[in-house]
Amino acid sequence: MVDVGDKQVTRRTATALARVALPPAVVEALQAGGGRTKKGPVFDTAIIAGVMAAKRTHELIPFCHPLALENCKVHIDLDEASREVRIECHVGVSGRTGVEMEALTGASVAALTVYDMCKALSHDIVLHEVKLMAKAGGKRDFERTGETV
Repeated sequence: MVDVGDKQVTRRTATALARVALPPAVVEALQAGGGRTKKGPVFDTAIIAGVMAAKRTHELIPFCHPLALENCKVHIDLDEASREVRIECHVGVSGRTGVEMEALTGASVAALTVYDMCKALSHDIVLHEVKLMAKAGGKRDFERTGETV
């Protein structure tokens, strides 16, 4: 791990985005079932999984520092017209190292959970994008321009 002991404690935040493309039959089934499949509530389960994953990132990514997250929110929207699920994970901490990996892990695991909850309906589900949208509080801030979070 990188030694962060000499770094200053600052407020650090990060937001990541994941997208999941669904075939029409899955969107129709989600609409008909009120967002539920036989496994249960798809998006509620994905939100819980995303938060749990963000909190445990250091157990999944070998050189990540364990962090006591102060904030983690996962927001999920289904755009029925494009048949795309948009997952945002926003994470915050006061610490010596950033939370980009926690936000990316949270968004990724939430996307994987959507797949898992819907795979009985179709295997033609595509996780096609995971990216950092913004980070603040470290050496340099970052914001992906031209896209909304």
